Amino acid sequence: MVGCATLFEDSLSLGIHFLKAIGWPGTYRADRSDAILCVSQRDSLRAEQTCDKKMPIQTMTRAVHLLLASDLLLGALLLGSCQTMPQGIQQARIEMAQHIAAEPPGDYFIGRRYYKPDYKFWGYIRRPGQPWSEAQLVMLNEKEKLAPDRERLEFGSDNNYEYKLYGSFSGDKVYEPASNGIYPEFVLKGYELISMNPSPIFKSQFRGTAAGQLRYVVEKPE
Repeated sequence: MVGCATLFEDSLSLGIHFLKAIGWPGTYRADRSDAILCVSQRDSLRAEQTCDKKMPIQTMTRAVHLLLASDLLLGALLLGSCQTMPQGIQQARIEMAQHIAAEPPGDYFIGRRYYKPDYKFWGYIRRPGQPWSEAQLVMLNEKEKLAPDRERLEFGSDNNYEYKLYGSFSGDKVYEPASNGIYPEFVLKGYELISMNPSPIFKSQFRGTAAGQLRYVVEKPE
């Protein structure tokens, strides 16, 4: 595997070649007889008054697109190559991403029970196809349907279970005293168990952190 330093140098070289190609910094290069690209010292593209000719809008747009593509490529190279994540964890995340991508659209939600004895929130809820990083921590309204663990009178027994949830957000916000936070209210109307042992979504699950160390920590999924 190529090391981070080598890939960083290659990525940096790629960026430098690109910037030289468009005349950075404070210089210019004529690609066509009717267009001269000037770049300011602050790396923003603009048509300078000191240029011999003004740059056509199409040429400037193309240059901006190329610069953005270069930035994305450099970021992908650096993040991908410098990742030190163990292979098993990386594979788990890949499988989770594939599973989410395969979720059919519909009038339902995906919920992950996040039970903590001292807190009253239910867990994280997201739309099908959304990553867990976009999920919301919710307070559950159980007037129409009891939560799975409450229905069995086994509170917290379904921690980390994954469900297909039916219902809707009421639009109200509910205060949760233990965390001193305000969370959206979800009105539960039904549920289906998806998995009792779903893919990990929290850093503590990837790291194997003991539950006792997280009693008063409210994590966010990744």
